[in-house]
Amino acid sequence: VLCIAEGEGRNAVFLARNGFDVSAIDISIEGKMKAERLASKNGVSIDFKIADVGTYDFGENKWDAIVSIFAIIGSTQAQRTSVFQQMQDALKPGGVVILEAYHPRQLEYGTGGPKDINLLIALDELRAIFDEKNMLHQASLERKVVEGSFHTGDAFVTQLVYEKPRL
Repeated sequence: VLCIAEGEGRNAVFLARNGFDVSAIDISIEGKMKAERLASKNGVSIDFKIADVGTYDFGENKWDAIVSIFAIIGSTQAQRTSVFQQMQDALKPGGVVILEAYHPRQLEYGTGGPKDINLLIALDELRAIFDEKNMLHQASLERKVVEGSFHTGDAFVTQLVYEKPRL
């Protein structure tokens, strides 16, 4: 499993604790150090690399899953389209992308996430990139988020689970 823009490593550690072989990338050295401490505290290891999602080489047919939870993936739709296409190419057949992002309506909530609408992702944007017939789950919805003191409360999010077609 590859966790992108992984920050402090909570998702990666959760997956490693549940038996997955986990790699993670994030642009922050401080985030990597926190993630490594959290992994050590939980008795697991993560292959954590410092990398920018926008320039990272995802590879081809390499990952069983790619996880993107509240990642900031480029500041333009064109940048995100490129990254999302690379993510699809990087999945093994039957592999999945699991994504949750703040929706543009999140600006109305003030409970965390980017304040720049260009960094938020609407479901229509994902539908233009990922083939809907391979979407196992797609939703834009309000839900309670508890992600630390600056990201807590009702939020409006976009969710996607996409499965790469099997051969």
